[in-house]
Amino acid sequence: MVNIANLVKQAKEMQEKVAQTQEALATEIVIGTAGGDTVKIKMNGRKYVEDIEINDEVLKDKEELVDLLVAACRDAAEKADALTEKRLADSTGGFNLPKGVSFPV
Repeated sequence: MVNIANLVKQAKEMQEKVAQTQEALATEIVIGTAGGDTVKIKMNGRKYVEDIEINDEVLKDKEELVDLLVAACRDAAEKADALTEKRLADSTGGFNLPKGVSFPV
């Protein structure tokens, strides 16, 4: 027979681990790049942009710069998503939450 109290305890422990993981993600940095590294976006695991580096050669063309910034942001966001997915899988013992379901931050 399933012990409900034990299941609730395990769920709370998992929730605490996930919360700790989400806090730790705020300190982990990924770098998104575009244009052969002419634009670099440093983003933390919570998808907050921490820094932007732009090579002087792309400052002359505004449209190109915008395109490179968008591409670098997308690259960084994809890397942040992958990092988050890995860290959360580690903290839940491989128990995958369904898409769109997460514990509150």
